[in-house]
Amino acid sequence: MRTAAILKEYNAPLAVTEVDSATTGPEGIVVETNACGICRSDWHAWKGHWPSVPTDNHVLGHEPAGTVTAVGDEVENFSVGDEVGIPFNVACGHCDNCWGGDSHLCSDGLSLGFTSDLPGAFASEFAIPHADFNAVHLPDGMNAVEMAGLGCRFATAFHGLAHKADVHAGDWLAVHGCGGIGLSAVNIGAALGANVVAIDLDEDALELAERVGATATVAAGEKDVPKAVTDITNGGANISVDALGIAETCRNSIDSLAPQGQHVQVGMTTDDEDGEIPLPVDDIVNTELEFVGVKGMPPSRYPELFRMIAGGKLTPAELVTNEVGLEDVSDRLASMDDYDTLGMEVVTEF
Repeated sequence: MRTAAILKEYNAPLAVTEVDSATTGPEGIVVETNACGICRSDWHAWKGHWPSVPTDNHVLGHEPAGTVTAVGDEVENFSVGDEVGIPFNVACGHCDNCWGGDSHLCSDGLSLGFTSDLPGAFASEFAIPHADFNAVHLPDGMNAVEMAGLGCRFATAFHGLAHKADVHAGDWLAVHGCGGIGLSAVNIGAALGANVVAIDLDEDALELAERVGATATVAAGEKDVPKAVTDITNGGANISVDALGIAETCRNSIDSLAPQGQHVQVGMTTDDEDGEIPLPVDDIVNTELEFVGVKGMPPSRYPELFRMIAGGKLTPAELVTNEVGLEDVSDRLASMDDYDTLGMEVVTEF
């Protein structure tokens, strides 16, 4: 048996209880959970924004790290006792996207904790299929909490800025929303050489943004955000990230751009937007703006991220502000209703 926080009803407390132990097939592994991040994507699922997430005793949690406790007969790269992290986009390893290096867009992929076929890691153990393709070894010097902090937020921001956007030294980067993924974007953008403008309603979040690399900050509730960014950057940002996913931040991000700028969308929408946000299409055309969507990062790109952390250029550990127990997850998810969290919170007691 294992302990898990069970989703039985949207927007209701998770039930922490004993469930059957995790099992896996010949290509998979079972992992004892040492840490698992609590992400706004978990909040979206918990709130019912994504009705495809089941409520029949399902387990959320998609930012885990832990110790391998069982290995399928066909697994070659992992052994019992290995310390691992798991990117949340779990791929088949065989389709064209996987072979082409875009396994996070696998045509037969599963999302850890968001699909019925792959229960998540708000539990004392979890299973991962196709482990040789999907799991990553923790590098020397990185602990489970730091790996969980990378989770989907830091890795997604890294993929967006290092691989999808054209960030150059000296560029102006605006980050709208300084939750976990926004603060990650601040840290990564600064490491890539950009001058970063961090925008948020919360002063504590803006102070943390400055500590991890922001050049300037904008208190969103007090100013015309696009004008403030345009003034700071002397004409608009070269790249702008919507790290929240509401209509206001998406539009502010686009309106903050200089001509030929890039808007990077990493925040997912809520019930209010229901996946649809009106955009200034004529302005996008007339100033040749780009709209770039980002979802996760393939495991094959994690060594880049690890090397930058090892070299001290990226500091994701600074973004982990709170460690909690499994029984606290419901309260921490509920606190996201009013954006009453700072940085990244990680479950470390199961």
